[in-house]
Amino acid sequence: MMHVLPYVVSGWIFLVGCYGLATSRHLVHAVGCLAVCQAATYVLLLAVGYREGGTAPVHSDLRPHSRPLVDPVVQALALTDVVVGATVTALLLALAIQVAKHHGTADPDELSELRG
Repeated sequence: MMHVLPYVVSGWIFLVGCYGLATSRHLVHAVGCLAVCQAATYVLLLAVGYREGGTAPVHSDLRPHSRPLVDPVVQALALTDVVVGATVTALLLALAIQVAKHHGTADPDELSELRG
């Protein structure tokens, strides 16, 4: 069960974020829910890169194949995911502020220009 738990937690976090996104009545709340969905990817990447007893891949003090090493590519992907997530969140918040300034509301239901 412990091997599946991080994947279940990641899926649950993603579904909670999607539920909040679907029921959101404010643009800033929607951006926050999207950030929660993004956090699910952090948990997923940590679950993929985890190894029991694994150490950092620095080979200066280890004999070859003496212990398991963690994958540094997954760590780099997680760091990239954090940076991209922060950038997208900042951009969406700036857009939400501009929409609120231009239309006088941040409620998506009251924005008539967005209707098709």
